[in-house]
Amino acid sequence: MKPKLMILVLILSLAVNAGVLATMGYHYYVNACTPSSAPCPMSPGDSHLYQSLGLSNLQLSKMEPLAQKFHSRLAEFGARMEEKKEALTDLLQKNSDPASIENLRKEMAGIQDEIQKEVISHIMESKKILDPIQQQRFFDLMRQSMTRTQS
Repeated sequence: MKPKLMILVLILSLAVNAGVLATMGYHYYVNACTPSSAPCPMSPGDSHLYQSLGLSNLQLSKMEPLAQKFHSRLAEFGARMEEKKEALTDLLQKNSDPASIENLRKEMAGIQDEIQKEVISHIMESKKILDPIQQQRFFDLMRQSMTRTQS
């Protein structure tokens, strides 16, 4: 009876080891095949969304200047917003009058509105370069990124 028990234990051990190896292999495969780039500018990094869409050389030649222009505009908006944040902190620290604080808040809201318009315009311009399958992938990745940043 003891040899049969030992064989059973060895078989169970092999089954568990095979299951663990299969699970690890699956997770490695899934992580290796999934592009690590995130939609830009929704998450930090050097990767751009269009780089994971499999664009042709012609599409890339149109998309890269568009992305460079977009990111330089966002950097300008970011610098302007940082100045406003610093000014707001100064006003709040000095107990300034509510009217000047409100005016600054409105200026900041205006910059945020400009950023939103720039992002929407960039998405519309990018969409024109993509074929229908790439557009679907583009918006799937965008949705995925938005839900990831909300969590």
